[in-house]
Amino acid sequence: MMRDLEVVADAAFGAAAAHVADGRIPGAVLGIVTADGARAVRVAGLAQRMPAAEVLTAGHWFDLASVSKVIATTTFVLRLADEGRIDLDRPLTDAIPDLRQYDVAGAAERRLTFRDCLVHRTFLPAVEPIYTYGDDPVRLRAFVLQREWRHGPPVYSDINFILLGIAVERLTGAGLDALPLGAGLSWGPPPGPAVATEFCQWRGRVLSGEVHDENCAAMGRRTGHAGLFGTVDGVLGYARGLLDGSGATPGMLAQMRTPIEGHRTAGWEIRYPGWSGGQSCSATTIGHTGFTGTGLWVDFDRGVAWTLLTNRVHPTRHFDSGIFALRQVTGDALVAAF
Repeated sequence: MMRDLEVVADAAFGAAAAHVADGRIPGAVLGIVTADGARAVRVAGLAQRMPAAEVLTAGHWFDLASVSKVIATTTFVLRLADEGRIDLDRPLTDAIPDLRQYDVAGAAERRLTFRDCLVHRTFLPAVEPIYTYGDDPVRLRAFVLQREWRHGPPVYSDINFILLGIAVERLTGAGLDALPLGAGLSWGPPPGPAVATEFCQWRGRVLSGEVHDENCAAMGRRTGHAGLFGTVDGVLGYARGLLDGSGATPGMLAQMRTPIEGHRTAGWEIRYPGWSGGQSCSATTIGHTGFTGTGLWVDFDRGVAWTLLTNRVHPTRHFDSGIFALRQVTGDALVAAF
């Protein structure tokens, strides 16, 4: 299997290598794993361009951005549900009784359920510049809980997962960084060389080993929507745990794989037209992407998972890196070769 997987990796990595060579992204790592544990990894380019060039390796830590939502928060929430400690269809107030506590009878936020937030079927906005209200993590959490959020149509929302992260902390009595993660996964700063992300105008420096997401950084560097770092082996280790069932119970896996709202499952997405994972993967494939240029996809029918990790926001997000098409091309090439 390993020899065949090396051929698959060569075929799937061609587009990413070309993007690096053309200067569209500084660096990229592709990792592939099968249910029986076979792995292949390809690396190209730089971990950072500035302030000094640094060659990218398979040992570098990436800011996983919103991939944190699935590897950490979704897993934590579904484990609590599997243990009977929460009912996904009950309101968040079961864990956060002080949510909008000054309008107990009328606040719509108090009627949001865990499942609503997992599948992004709430009225909450996609994002809010929470970091502009200060940098005291305790105060900012209070702000999130007591704010009367503006209403809108259901959208993919960071606020959904910020709330879920707070719920997990309340239920476990511990910060997210106290909950178990596999090797090669860590809340920042990571314990090894890190891939640079953006020159942050707010912080006035190139970020490396610091959380890119401004809200997460201001709220203590670990929240339900962002803050997790990982190496390619760390991400693949998590993915293999889904493929072979060692990292999640059958009940948890069923929640991750079953469509609930359109193309969304509990925390994840499944294939749909224009999806990041391409159109060649099986209908049982789940995946998620991160703003910094990361992504993870798990094809249960084929027993294979892949992660494409890039630093496409380095040194700025305001540049067309082609990451959206690159993810699709990579997924289709991988499945065709597999």
